[in-house]
Amino acid sequence: MSVQVLYTAEATAVGGREGQIESSDGVLKAKLALPKEMGGAGGAATNPEQLFAAGYAACFEGAVRFVARQKGVKIEHASVTARVGVGPRAAGGFGITAALTVSLPGLDRAVAQELIDTAHSDICPYSHATRGNVDVSIALA
Repeated sequence: MSVQVLYTAEATAVGGREGQIESSDGVLKAKLALPKEMGGAGGAATNPEQLFAAGYAACFEGAVRFVARQKGVKIEHASVTARVGVGPRAAGGFGITAALTVSLPGLDRAVAQELIDTAHSDICPYSHATRGNVDVSIALA
């Protein structure tokens, strides 16, 4: 598969799950903490799963809007909530899951579902990257 790269994001992590991250342009800078549920202190810091959830939610919502424009469907309001889970895999190591809930109020449910299905199957790069590797569920709110 070949990709014509239009933009490349760059970020550096230091200290793993209890360190910090910073993008090359300095716009994103955050402290990381291991969540309490994983034995860490938690607190006022983020973690890789929150960052992945935010990225997937934003990307998928953009993909839905892209498909809507292609099909001439007007979207007044839209939102995507992503929940990313992490835990041990039966085969060893750790894996993640992703569950997206898409809200498209005011749209016919069949039209909304078609937009979501097309965004997931054809457009969203996060969906392409996770396909076959991550258990992803998508529901229309």
